[in-house]
Amino acid sequence: MNNKEGNNKRSGSRPNSSRPSSNKPKPAMAKRAQGPKKAKPTTTKAEASAPTKVEKKPNQVAKRPKAADEIRLNKYISNSGACSRRDADIYIQSGNVKVNGNPITEMGYLVKPGDVVNFDGATLTPEKKEYILLNKPKNFTTALDEGQEYRNVLELVKGSTNAKIGAIGRMDKNTTGLLLFTNDTDMIRKFTLPSQKSSKIYQVSLDKNLKFEDLEKISKGLTLDGHKVLVQEVTYIENEPKSEIGIQLKSPNVKVVRAIFEHFSYDVLRIDRVAFAGLTKKNLPRGNWRFLTEQEIINLKNV
Repeated sequence: MNNKEGNNKRSGSRPNSSRPSSNKPKPAMAKRAQGPKKAKPTTTKAEASAPTKVEKKPNQVAKRPKAADEIRLNKYISNSGACSRRDADIYIQSGNVKVNGNPITEMGYLVKPGDVVNFDGATLTPEKKEYILLNKPKNFTTALDEGQEYRNVLELVKGSTNAKIGAIGRMDKNTTGLLLFTNDTDMIRKFTLPSQKSSKIYQVSLDKNLKFEDLEKISKGLTLDGHKVLVQEVTYIENEPKSEIGIQLKSPNVKVVRAIFEHFSYDVLRIDRVAFAGLTKKNLPRGNWRFLTEQEIINLKNV
């Protein structure tokens, strides 16, 4: 063994190895070319404190202080009972609303006292439509000409609203149950027409049991004073004496109910209206009242 081989063995290195030693430093990577640095925007104190400009939306009237007796056009329309504020905005944008004869399309337009608002061809009144349901007790009447002996039903809803409301239909002192009040003259007219289609359900108390043959005759309808009376349903009330009768019909006049049974020689002791055009006495004790919900109002308008 020559000296060269001995030295290789002692040092532990491989002869003729082309692999670089791991102890050698790696060459540095070439730097990527970088563009010029972007200059940071500089703002002055004056520019920072300046208010940002807001672009005005189309069809939006310039804001101005609202007077105490002014009201936004969409609220005016909503208060009239024509539609909701959201729907009113759509009508305004489409050009179907006029104020004093001029089409108004600006959102936020203010209506002043004395302005005439025309909505989709009809002139509106600003008074909000109110709908109040009363469970009427005895000894109150809808009539105004019965002297001081019996009190008027309006006393029972006094303080519910400042609007000038009236009862839909009539009730005498002995008739109890559901009675609807409103300042919506169109609805009052609708439910007092003979041709209206809303159903009413009454519980009638007679002086004696109703004969089955008379019940069948009533169910088939009858003629009173030359007018045909159509009865939708008449039944004995379950778990009650045969003198307690349930009757459903569309006539707007509660006097028809009394006349039906008197036609068959029965005396009517009590009449209680338990349902009116889909409204019921649920959670409404005798003598109490409540406002109708929005859905109930919609249902009444669709009857």
